[in-house]
Amino acid sequence: MEFGRVTEHELPLVDFTLPPDPAFTRETLAAADNGQPLQVHVGCAKWGRKEWVGQIYPPKTKDANFLDEYVKHFDCIELNATFYQVYGPDIIDKWKQKADTNPNFKFCPKFSQSISHIRRLKNAEEITTTYYEGILAFGDKLGPLFLQLSDNFTPKSLPELTAYLEQLPTDVPVYVELRHKDWFAVPENLNVVFSLFKRLNIGSILTDATGRRDCLHMMLPTPHAFIRFVGNGLHPTDYARCDEWVDRIADWKAQGLQSVWFFMHQHDERYSPELCDYVIDKLNKKLDLKIHRPQFIGKEKGLFD
Repeated sequence: MEFGRVTEHELPLVDFTLPPDPAFTRETLAAADNGQPLQVHVGCAKWGRKEWVGQIYPPKTKDANFLDEYVKHFDCIELNATFYQVYGPDIIDKWKQKADTNPNFKFCPKFSQSISHIRRLKNAEEITTTYYEGILAFGDKLGPLFLQLSDNFTPKSLPELTAYLEQLPTDVPVYVELRHKDWFAVPENLNVVFSLFKRLNIGSILTDATGRRDCLHMMLPTPHAFIRFVGNGLHPTDYARCDEWVDRIADWKAQGLQSVWFFMHQHDERYSPELCDYVIDKLNKKLDLKIHRPQFIGKEKGLFD
């Protein structure tokens, strides 16, 4: 992932501190049913990483078997493949069958770029229907959906965003990632769009990227957090940032948070499993959870025992 990347010499200049919770988020969590146990999922963005052969995939693992191996280590994936191509039920069902070995596994498919970036949500009814027909084949393996809007999708397109979200099916959770700076720089824009999300029970994506701290808005319109963390090759700040996230998630849990989807990205994805393991270990200890940790070749346990 290149979004929010900065040069190595710029890293020490970045303030990585998580922003405080806005009143909007505190109100959302206070209104939630906090009698439910917190559901926590941690995973990566793709399973097709050759760099993981010999790391978490056995040596000589073929590309066709990468998903079979991935589901042994993680309980979810931020499925970016559906951004580049709309897959039919036949292909989706084959992926589902590979994941059936992990009863807790969930796919979180990204909306097609044909919808979000090419048609920009306009006249997208037919392609949206086709997209849903495909991903619904995941059945009980389907997690929340992920609508990423382009960097040049501005608040001027709020009417198109509103119309599109209002016609979406409501039986599968949807989260939206905003990227244009004017959504965050103008308080009125921020309030209007997140009030829309709350009205429609649409989740928001929190993107923690080094060069785009504005995307870390900390606005939760639902009591569910979808976090996209972009690290910097296991730089020391990666671990400190993850520690702060674990603390914030624990605080949100006390306030009423019901679920967390934490997806790891690195500019060089060879490092993603290692930092995922770190996050899972910290979450397990902080929240008394038992999230399965990835197992590394040649190591009987995770890296941080």
